[in-house]
Amino acid sequence: MLQSRRMYIPPLALLGPGCVKEIGPEIKKMNVKKALVVTDQVLLEIGVSQEVLKVLDESAIAYAVFADVKPNPTIKNVYDGLKALEENGCDFVISIGGGSPQDCGKAIAILATNPGDLRDYEGVNKTQNKGLPIVAINTTAGTASEATINYVITDEERKVKMVLVDSNSLATIAVNDPELMMKKPKALTAATGMDALTHAIEGYLTKGASALTDALNLESIRMISSSLRDAVNDRENLEARSKMAYGQYITGMAFSNCGLGIVHSMAHQLGGLYDLPHGVCNAVLLPHIVKYNAAFVGDKLRNVAVAMGEAVDGLSVEKANEVAIKAIEKLSKDVGIPSGLAALGVKEEDLAQMADMALADACTPGNPRTPNKEEIITIYKEAL
Repeated sequence: MLQSRRMYIPPLALLGPGCVKEIGPEIKKMNVKKALVVTDQVLLEIGVSQEVLKVLDESAIAYAVFADVKPNPTIKNVYDGLKALEENGCDFVISIGGGSPQDCGKAIAILATNPGDLRDYEGVNKTQNKGLPIVAINTTAGTASEATINYVITDEERKVKMVLVDSNSLATIAVNDPELMMKKPKALTAATGMDALTHAIEGYLTKGASALTDALNLESIRMISSSLRDAVNDRENLEARSKMAYGQYITGMAFSNCGLGIVHSMAHQLGGLYDLPHGVCNAVLLPHIVKYNAAFVGDKLRNVAVAMGEAVDGLSVEKANEVAIKAIEKLSKDVGIPSGLAALGVKEEDLAQMADMALADACTPGNPRTPNKEEIITIYKEAL
C-alpha cells in the first residue's frame, strides 16, 4: 500500500534549450518590482550571467547584481547579499549559477522574511515564513538546488557546512537551459555531473525512497550514465548537455522529497574543513559508501547496474552489487575524478573530527544503514 507523502516541487519549471528566454513574461506574472540577481564573478567573466541579464533588460525587469558568492558560499556571502537586497529595494531573487549562487540566493530570500541568525535555521524546517520569491536559473548539471528545498552554507567560524532543509526556500520558477551550460570546463562538468549521479543513486537507496522517487532516480541514473562522458569530452554537445540538465533536475525533484545519506554527510565535512569541491568529494566517496550500504538495500543495486547500462541477468545479488559499484568507479575514472581523498589534501588526523560532524549532519538519518563513528572513520580511510 502506498503511504501518504508530501511532495515539494517548484510551481513552474522551464526546461530545454533556449527556455531562459521565457522568463520575462513569467516574472511579470509574479507581482514583483525589482530583483536581486545573485551570481558569481566567474559567470560574469565568461558571459553566462550577461545572457540572462540581456533577457531581463529586453523584458524591462529592474534588477541589481550581487556577484560576491564563493564556490562554497559562506554566512558572510549571505549577509552581504542580504545587505545588497535591502539597499537596492529588491523584493525577489534571481539566482544564476550552479549550487553556490542557488544556495546563497535561497539563504538571502529566507533571511529577508525571517528574523534571527542564519545558524538558527540549520536543520529541517526551522523557519516560520516563506522566503522571498526566487527565480532559480541553473547553469550546471549537478546540484539541482533550483529544484529542491535544500541548501548548504558554510559557517566560516566553525568550518562546518550547515545543511538547511526548508520548504520555505523552494524556488517559484526553476530554469534549466542547457545552452547556459555549454561554456563550462571539463573538470566542472565532471564534478557536477558526478554530484547529480550521487543524488540519484543515494536517493534511490535512502530510507525515505518511494515508488515515485525511485522512478525519477532510476531515470536520472540512466540519463546521466549515458550522457556524462559525452558532456565532459565535448562541451558543445547540446544533446548530452540537455540530457544532463534533465537528469539532474528530475533527481532534484526526487531527493528533495526522499532525502539522501552519508555520502553527503561525509562530503559536507570535507567541504567545510578543506573547502573542496562538493561534487568531487561525493564522487570519491560514492563507491565506498554504496559498498558499505549494499547488504541493507535488498536487490536495488541490480537496478542501478541496469540503469548504468550493465548486464546482470542471472547474477546473484552480491555479484550484481559488485557490477554496480564497478560501473560507478569506471564512470568516475572516465571523467577524470581523482581516485582518492589523499590527492585532495585530506589528512588522516582530521578524520575523527569529520566523523563526529558527519554523524550530526541532517543527511545521515536517511542512510539505509545506521553508521557509528568508527565506521565513518573507516570509510574515510578507505577513500584516502
